[in-house]
Amino acid sequence: MNRRHFLGTTAAGLLASFVPNRFVSGASFNLEGVKIGTITYSYRSLPGSAQELLGYLKQAGMDTVELMGGPAEVYAGGPTRPPFRRRRGSNVSEEELAKIRAQYKAYNEEARAWREGASFEKFEELGRMYKAGGIDIDILKLGDPSWSDKEIDYAFMAAKAMGARGISFEISNVGAERVAPFADKHEMYVGLHNHTQVGDEGFSFDVPLSYSRYIMLNLDIGHYVAGTNESPIPVIKKYHDRITHLHLKDRKKDNGENVPWGEGDTPIVEVLQLLKKERYPITAMIELEYEVPEGSDVLTEMAKCVEYCRKALA
Repeated sequence: MNRRHFLGTTAAGLLASFVPNRFVSGASFNLEGVKIGTITYSYRSLPGSAQELLGYLKQAGMDTVELMGGPAEVYAGGPTRPPFRRRRGSNVSEEELAKIRAQYKAYNEEARAWREGASFEKFEELGRMYKAGGIDIDILKLGDPSWSDKEIDYAFMAAKAMGARGISFEISNVGAERVAPFADKHEMYVGLHNHTQVGDEGFSFDVPLSYSRYIMLNLDIGHYVAGTNESPIPVIKKYHDRITHLHLKDRKKDNGENVPWGEGDTPIVEVLQLLKKERYPITAMIELEYEVPEGSDVLTEMAKCVEYCRKALA
């Protein structure tokens, strides 16, 4: 089945499967051994408290999630991160940038003080709330190599309190070396997330993976294709036992844009079929990162991504 035919049959199947409120229900995924979830970054344009995110996940029929750290920390009593997202190609004046930097400096200082003395009771409560809603918090996206020792220790303990098997943040050799002793101490995973730097000369996954058996990859297959112009399938085959989870998205080659699934160069179908065939224990997380088409909305587009995964694994 070629990509255009697959996309067409997916759209037809989606229309046929819509329930009255336009959301896919009962979409709990563990099809043929492939577990599908989502990262809550997918809902970034919507009101995003931990409780609201739980509602979106239930409407999408999810049963596993990579939870962004911000909403979890706010639920536990931490400060709120300043709202700023710079769109590609947007212009921000030096005066505005200076103001934003000052806001983030103040936030980081407040957050550090809070994290170093945080209680974990509310994180435990959050984990129980999600579990009662039928959703496992698989990974907590929280942590940074620049954090203090107490903060990094806190990130693992917060994830453990919620029942997650580890944390995730951006890939770097320095970051992997920095957190490796903490991962060993807690015996918890760190999923290192890639962007297009995978296409840089001399880049290697082997260096960060060498610091601990708990250092793993959070392989973003869309960014991989955009950065390398190559399929991520050989990488998945090579490192299948060192990948905590994938991010599913569709991007075009040559550092191309994120696009609706089936319109780019990322072999999402082939990747999911590989997980199914080889029974790799790798969670595949939907990451809705393309621009929502006019006349649609985030929840509708998430339903399309869910159905796309269903068709790929059928």
